[in-house]
Amino acid sequence: MNSIPVITLDGPGGVGKGTLGRLLARDLGWHLLDSGAIYRALALAAQRAALPADNAVALSELARTLPLSFRGGADETHVLLAGDLVDAEIRSSEISALTSQIAAIPAVRAALLQRQRDFRQAPGLVADGRDMGTVVFPDAPLKVFLTARTEERGKRRLNQLMEQGISASLATVVAEIAERDARDQQRSVAPLRPASDARLLDTSEQSVSDTYRVLQSWVQSAFQEN
Repeated sequence: MNSIPVITLDGPGGVGKGTLGRLLARDLGWHLLDSGAIYRALALAAQRAALPADNAVALSELARTLPLSFRGGADETHVLLAGDLVDAEIRSSEISALTSQIAAIPAVRAALLQRQRDFRQAPGLVADGRDMGTVVFPDAPLKVFLTARTEERGKRRLNQLMEQGISASLATVVAEIAERDARDQQRSVAPLRPASDARLLDTSEQSVSDTYRVLQSWVQSAFQEN
């Protein structure tokens, strides 16, 4: 499987990983892994089953048997849980917070590791997440770690919520983002951090098209060299 190329896009929420990943997968004709959607779907399933966020045994068993599937392609991928379309539900603030708590459980991460690696199929994979380059695909030829200022990420998240008809204040959204960042960075297993050989890209002041041009140049360079 190591002969199948992977590009990893890691970083906290609101830096543009999802958008850039979809664009890149579409243009390359590769598969796309939105690892966050897997953890979010697990959080939703746990909520539906009324499982406490600290029940590691039950949550890891749920992770192993999670009735999760994806529909569509790189341009637009939909998430289904037990056959139900859950795109909107898994993006709620409540599920985001629960996802961060559940993702810190080592047994849960172990249960989902192979499931994520199974997305590595020819001709290649673009993997978007928080530990794609450090844990899931450490041999990826190109690893990118995206960042952006917390307030800028808060504005982007607030716009998404408003588009969904959800009201919130910028201060509340920024506080939630900072809280999740702290949990993700401080967890004992697979903390949020760049791989030692990752390229860093700050998207705070750049448009999607500007950021994507930089990313495309890195892809071209990485695969010419390899």
